[in-house]
Formats: sequence, C-alpha cells, structure tokens
Amino acid sequence: MESEAGTNRTTLKEFILLGLVESESLQQLLFVLFLLAYLATVGGNLSILAAILMEPKLHTPMYFFLGNLSVLDVGCITVTVPPMLGQLLSHRRTIPYEACLSQLFFFHLLAGMDCFLLAAMAYDRFLAICRPLTYSTRMSKEVQRLLVAVSWACAFTNALTHTITLSTLNFCGPNEVNHFYCDLPQLFPLSCSSTQVNELVLFLASFILAGTPVVLIIISYIHVAAAVLRIRSVEGRKKAFSTCGSHLTVVCLFYGTGIFNYMRLGTEEASDKDKGVGVFNTVINPMLNPLIYSLRNSDIQSVLRRVLGRK
Repeated sequence: MESEAGTNRTTLKEFILLGLVESESLQQLLFVLFLLAYLATVGGNLSILAAILMEPKLHTPMYFFLGNLSVLDVGCITVTVPPMLGQLLSHRRTIPYEACLSQLFFFHLLAGMDCFLLAAMAYDRFLAICRPLTYSTRMSKEVQRLLVAVSWACAFTNALTHTITLSTLNFCGPNEVNHFYCDLPQLFPLSCSSTQVNELVLFLASFILAGTPVVLIIISYIHVAAAVLRIRSVEGRKKAFSTCGSHLTVVCLFYGTGIFNYMRLGTEEASDKDKGVGVFNTVINPMLNPLIYSLRNSDIQSVLRRVLGRK
C-alpha cells in the first residue's frame, strides 16, 4: 500500500473490526444471543407491520407512521447485526473499505430517518388530541406521505454528506476499528489526515438532526399535556396518555443514546462505552420498540391475538 503524494485517496483496502470480545467462547455466546435478538426484532416488527396492513381499523395516520418505524427498525438491525454474525461464524473480522462506507451510509440513513419520523409521530399526536376537528384534513394521506418523503430526503442528505466527507480522508494505517460496525467516531482516529472539518460536520448535523426534532417533540407534548389535563373523563385521559406514553418512551431511548454517541467535538479514543451504546442503538432499541408499542396498545394486542389465534 503506497501513498500517492499530493492526492487525497485512501491507501487502505480494508478495515479490521475488533468486535465486542476477544474470547472465542464468548464470541460463540454472542453469536447465539445476537442471532436470537435479530430474529426477535425482525419477527416482532414484522408482526406489528402485518397487523397494521391486515386490520382496516388500524389504517390511520398513527399506525401508518408506526408501520414505517417498524420497517426502519428491521433495516437498522439488518445493516449491522447480520455482518457481525457472519464475522463471528467465519472468524474473519475484515471488512472492505467500500463495504465499510456502504454500511456507514445506510446506518446513518436509517437512523436519520428515525429522528424525523419520531417528530412526525409527535406532530400527529398533537393534531389528534389538540386539533381533533381538523385532524382528518391536516393529517390527510397526502400530508402523511409528504412528511415521510421529506424525512427520507433529509436523512439521505445527511447520510450522503457524512459518507462523502469521510471518503475524502486518507487512511494509511492502522486499520483496526474498535467496534463491531463502521461508524464515524471510530473511523476518525484512524485517519492520517485532519478530521476537524468532519468532526464539525458530524457535530452540527447531530445538533440539527437531534435538536430540531426534539424541540418539535417537546412543543407538541407541552400542548398535548395541557389538552389531556382538560379532559374530564378519566378513561379519556388514560387512553390519551397511553398512546403518547409509548412514543415518549421510544423517543427517550433513541435520543438518549444517540446524543451520547455523536454530540461531541474532538477525536476521542473509542472505548467499550461506545460499543455498549452501539449495541443499544442497533440491537436493543429496535427489539424493544415492538414490545413497547404492543404492550401499551390494546388495539395492536387484540389484532395480534386474533391473527395468531386464526393461524
């Protein structure tokens, strides 16, 4: 691998993913655990998606966004876990440079989409509870599709920006990534060129991606809380808080780990904390989401019981 003077092209052809543990016996245990987690996540999210598609009374904006969230959860865990399972099974920890960039792009695409979709779901709850008389027109099918399309466009722009700026860096060694998938905070320390611009772009993009939706979510739920407290019926208040509680739980889990991982300036050495946050982001969150929504949602519970009982 020879570097070319005056060029800005990487000289590394592959990276080595160090993974979560070194012990071979622990790697076998991890393989089983992550395989079960992957199957449970895919099965749980696809069950919710099937329930939404099969039940006409669930063809509402709230469940339209929930179905999109289930698709994102399946995509997010598929980008990271199956490649890791293949590495554990084959004992081959290398990943080609192009495959590393592709994994990074799709991970940030799906994670960015998650940010905007959670904000759209909060806006939907705001309209349903605070503006019920105009809800059907303000949250029409065209508006739903527009919100999803804009979310995809913003997430795509963010992921493409990070991928292009990373591809301009030189990587001339070492090539050991202290993680189980390719991500920006772990790749920056491996570059032999300056990463100040990349780190600033990451910080600003994270601030916008996290800050803007969080502000919108907080504003929405301040109005929702005020409206719910004005409801005289105890059962009405309980139902409103139930539908909002699931969404707020998912928001806290998603943004709590995301802010810790990306809202930092300066290159920091990758640590086991980053790996733990990565497991939470890519495995635990997608696995918990269907449980959170199904356990707190009587409509989905009844549909799933009926579908499973029919089978």
